[in-house]
Amino acid sequence: MRKLCLSLLLFALAAPGAARAASASLRSSALPIATRGGAQRTRSFDLVGLHWRGPGQVRFSTHRVGGGWSAWHAAAPEAEDLPDEATPERAAQQSWRLGNPYWTGASDGIRYRLSGRVTALRAYFVRSSPASVPPRTLRMSALAPPIIPRAGWNAEEEIRRAPPRYADSIHFALVHHTAGSNNYTAAQSPAIVRAIELYHVKANGWNDIGYNFLVDKYGQVFEGRYGGMDKAVIGAHAEGFNTGSTGVAVLGNYGATKLTPAALQALEQLLAWRLDIAHVEPVGRVTAISGGNAKFPVGTAVSLRIVAGHRDTGFTSCPGQALYDELPAIAESVAQTGLPKVYTPHLTGTLGQPVRFNAKLSGSLPWTVTVTDASKAVLATGTGTSAEVDWTWDATAATEGTYRWTISTPGARSATGTLKGKPVVGGTAATVSALAAGPPILTPNGDGVDDALTVGYTLSAAAAVTVTVASGPTPVATIFTGNQAKGAQQVAWAPPPELPDGSYTVTVATATSTLTAPFLIDRTLGQLAVTPALFSPNGDGRLDTTAISYQLAQAASVDVRLEQSGVLVADLGTQALQPGPQQLPWDGLNGGTHVPDGAYDLVVAATDPLATVLQKAPLTIDTTAPQVRLVSLKKLIFRSSERADVIAVVNGKRIALAVRAGSFRIPFKGKPRKVTLVATDLAGNRGRFKRP
Repeated sequence: MRKLCLSLLLFALAAPGAARAASASLRSSALPIATRGGAQRTRSFDLVGLHWRGPGQVRFSTHRVGGGWSAWHAAAPEAEDLPDEATPERAAQQSWRLGNPYWTGASDGIRYRLSGRVTALRAYFVRSSPASVPPRTLRMSALAPPIIPRAGWNAEEEIRRAPPRYADSIHFALVHHTAGSNNYTAAQSPAIVRAIELYHVKANGWNDIGYNFLVDKYGQVFEGRYGGMDKAVIGAHAEGFNTGSTGVAVLGNYGATKLTPAALQALEQLLAWRLDIAHVEPVGRVTAISGGNAKFPVGTAVSLRIVAGHRDTGFTSCPGQALYDELPAIAESVAQTGLPKVYTPHLTGTLGQPVRFNAKLSGSLPWTVTVTDASKAVLATGTGTSAEVDWTWDATAATEGTYRWTISTPGARSATGTLKGKPVVGGTAATVSALAAGPPILTPNGDGVDDALTVGYTLSAAAAVTVTVASGPTPVATIFTGNQAKGAQQVAWAPPPELPDGSYTVTVATATSTLTAPFLIDRTLGQLAVTPALFSPNGDGRLDTTAISYQLAQAASVDVRLEQSGVLVADLGTQALQPGPQQLPWDGLNGGTHVPDGAYDLVVAATDPLATVLQKAPLTIDTTAPQVRLVSLKKLIFRSSERADVIAVVNGKRIALAVRAGSFRIPFKGKPRKVTLVATDLAGNRGRFKRP
């Protein structure tokens, strides 16, 4: 009944008749591309977005009603404002590249410029008129800012394409800007949000508006994607990182413009409330697993600030440099808003065993942990006063069922959860053998290399198993607890960002057997890259050098070397370096002598007081030009020694093609009289053939 009343109240507050009178419409127009640009006058619109096919780029300018032309804008400055790959929502994109929705205000013309290969272009024009009465707001809690719900900005619920999808929880926030105009009134803001919704759904084919929340420069906050403002709704705002994030977009462009005080306050209050619901500490970090994008392939572990910018997850300038520079201070302010708070509640253990409850508090506070059964009877209570909650419930006598737990401190939002299932029992005596934990040195810095520990072992019989990590005698984490079958088993563990570097042990235990293995955590070295990974140091001016780059988290002695099948080929030097980004250019010489062509491993070894951490990257040297031999002049058949891009000129006609190693034919009708051919391999080496 309480939820029904809240829903009725939300509708009554958020749907005044004047707001409902506002309308929006979308129309599309194909734009000619033959001249690499053009201009078109059209009926009045307020927002425009461009779609195009091909790898080229599009820029555009709009004509204001009764005014002049705007500055030129990139059609997709935030090109990774997208749903995740391999989702039905993303499938609607097909082969089109999607430009961002750009608020122009009342406009009646567009002009555009094309660069690179563009095979088709179309514009979507949205007309969205402002409501005559400002929409009313709803305050979700004392900590939350006033929020204009979807009904308040006249969201078109009938165009939504699918039910919302949900993550397990919100783990971090991604801040965006919409990259449109900053010249709008407070009354126009609902119209802007409505126009973005219409473009995202009807033009892009998405399920709903992509952002979870939107904030304008006047401090107005808008509910975005449908599904519940306090629920972990999966948006379409950051390709590869939509799951587990809340996406907040500030209306306008903040590349050089700072947030207004009203927008800053609203953004901080919104983030404070939304992260508090998920019990996430705003100034921490989280390791997020990429769902796949151009910067981070599927499965890449990426270390992010809890309050991060969109650019942290992809190749984009979003949320603009001015706003991005403010994010650390915003996170600090968010952390101080609405205290006290309960952070990162979690439990380890299961029914039939001791269950340990942990949480972090925003200060040294009195706390209580309560466990109740299905009838709401209190089974156990733990109390204390500290900055961390640490209490263990003896659940050995627990029966099968569902139990509810609560971690509370006066004045804070309580953390709650359930524990259910069958009690774990000891079963037959089982022996643990063949324990292997690797890699021996973990480097959990988010670069996708050795970020997680894999623990493998064998059980002689089915048993209740507990796998734990410890630092000396101090427990750090329980990786696994539960029943497992006889035979080979494997579990994985990603260390949390706050766990310090050092020596650790992993222990696998049954009721009758225990095995322990050591490992290290050392984040000193990361982000190794060799660019380009294929180069040609032959002095021809094409790909003659490569750059070796990496990051150091602390001071270290670094050795860089080239190996082939584990054998040293060239030592590129050892240096004592300070923390930060590092780069070493290399010209392919070893003591003044060219290293022979071949495939190698570029090895960087960083030695700190704890260990020597290694990273490897593949590197290929190729200084040999492709050899092109004539097989048949009449049929224009040639043979190439390797894969290459070929430019042939036959009787003055230019023909381009990509060939593999072996025979290939130049498509040409007629009798060839004069033939020249240039073949360029992936390393930029060029081979030539000429027959006058």
